[in-house]
Amino acid sequence: MGNVVVVGSQWGDEGKGKIVDWLSERADVVARFQGGHNAGHTLVVDGKVYKLSLLPSGIVRGGKISIIGNGVVVDPWALLSEMDTLRGQGVEISPASLELAANASLIMPYHRELDALREDATKGVKIGTTRRGIGPAYEDKVGRRAIRVCDLQSRSIVEARLEVALTHHNALRRGLGHDPINGQKIADDLMSIADKILPYMSNAWRTLEAAKNAGKRVLFEGAQGTLLDVDHGTYPFVTSSNTIAGQAAGGTGMGPGSLDYILGITKAYTTRVGAGPFPTEQENEIGEFLGTRGHEFGVVTGRKRRCGWFDAVLVRQSLTIGGVTGIALTKLDVLDGLEEIKVCVGYKHKGEVIDFLPYGMEDQIAIEPVYEVFEGWTETTFGARSWADLPATAIKYIRRIEELIGVPVALLSTSPEREDTILVKDPFNP
Repeated sequence: MGNVVVVGSQWGDEGKGKIVDWLSERADVVARFQGGHNAGHTLVVDGKVYKLSLLPSGIVRGGKISIIGNGVVVDPWALLSEMDTLRGQGVEISPASLELAANASLIMPYHRELDALREDATKGVKIGTTRRGIGPAYEDKVGRRAIRVCDLQSRSIVEARLEVALTHHNALRRGLGHDPINGQKIADDLMSIADKILPYMSNAWRTLEAAKNAGKRVLFEGAQGTLLDVDHGTYPFVTSSNTIAGQAAGGTGMGPGSLDYILGITKAYTTRVGAGPFPTEQENEIGEFLGTRGHEFGVVTGRKRRCGWFDAVLVRQSLTIGGVTGIALTKLDVLDGLEEIKVCVGYKHKGEVIDFLPYGMEDQIAIEPVYEVFEGWTETTFGARSWADLPATAIKYIRRIEELIGVPVALLSTSPEREDTILVKDPFNP
């Protein structure tokens, strides 16, 4: 038995929800290790649609332990709202099925406000933030002025931590021309929900240690994709946390030696939300085709996603940095009906062809994709459950992608339904 880390290999929105749900049926514990409620997973279970943003995907399946790890920043009001929504759909949630790391940092209302204030005030590069307070919350965590889940046990501690945080935030607000925050009001609001949050508080690392010692399977669930990693992504158009597989260890308290198989979720084309470089973007009928066929709108924000051809250069770079063992290739069926399909195999940059994405913003803007062209297919791949169900040209496309990215396909997803999955290699038993 092994533990599996699931990460996105592009800019997120690769279809992680279905794959995590598919794997979670065989896992004993499902743990979120980074991000906040700015990214969402859509699960389709027995024809029922669940939209999650903070809760681990295992929560919709009975008999699992779901953990929100210390690497996640948690909006307690958003968490309670999401729990209420799922309960309304018949999902049972209790401290027996959900644990919240005691050392996880909280997102405060002033984080959300600051997110919006700064984005609106910025005259230079706009990141395209979701305005949910994720970035400011991580800033406070690193700045050692965060309020954590464990602080909710004491009003005096909450007030003391607020005094530290608001010394910083009120100075920022005054500089942006806004009124200071009333710390007592924030403390009142926090303490009014503390008794709803604290029953879920735990030393999550101990739960994971016990699972490891008992030989149980742990599934580590990432949120955004590798190209949004704060270090390795297309900075500054990134999220505020590390999204790569290595963060699964630090973001939960389970050592890196326990990360047995790294599964990179990879879409058969490319999308991204918000601003930033996108070498293979198609602002034309192809982009519209991919967006319409793929229903490319954000789960949490509803924002329309930018669409383009598969970029093997970026995916290979992501998989290398993340130490990915195998990929789950998703949404192949969206390409059905195209006469030809292109894949980016290199970039033209300053008179030469390179096989990596440079880190500099000006360099990223200046690159031009070099494409390899493939014959498309008229047959449908939707719902295929074996290689025999796939057109020969689709198989050729998949095999060439494996060659270009240097990592094999472990799973092939052919529809949102979990059963429509071709298993090549079981990540839990590689």
